[in-house]
Amino acid sequence: MSVVEALNGLPREAFVARLAAIYEHSPWVAERSFEARPFASLEALHAAMQGSMLAATADEQMALIRAHPELAGRLAAAQLTEHSRAEQAGSGLDRVSAEERARMQALNDRYREKFGFPFIVAVKGLGWSGIIERMEARLPNTREAEVATALEQIGRIARFRLEALAS
Repeated sequence: MSVVEALNGLPREAFVARLAAIYEHSPWVAERSFEARPFASLEALHAAMQGSMLAATADEQMALIRAHPELAGRLAAAQLTEHSRAEQAGSGLDRVSAEERARMQALNDRYREKFGFPFIVAVKGLGWSGIIERMEARLPNTREAEVATALEQIGRIARFRLEALAS
């Protein structure tokens, strides 16, 4: 039985518990996606969850964005979920030098000061320099553009987490 078939057979509470961590500290995404069952595929599950996220109010979306930790930042250690810790470690963010950490923290601070939420990027496949390049490239953006980009990146992160769950 595939993961999707197993999820389709779960009662609401178990379904939400199994998928609660896919969207950082936001089990409401899984809760709102439950009614879209049965899912024909992992892609259909992801689409339903994305739909739930995008249909949320602006305040709910902002709470979801703000639930994400800084990348290798001073606030990150206390905020990291198991998923986030593994994702950041996979990109080497747990092994950066003191100088690299200071540079990332300065960018984190500038980004948060300008936009009011943490920089979000799906780090899978990116190293430190790729992440820094994206941070620097996105700093000139408008807040509206960054909210949209953050939600798009959250969707990518969710997709990677679903794929990991299915493997």
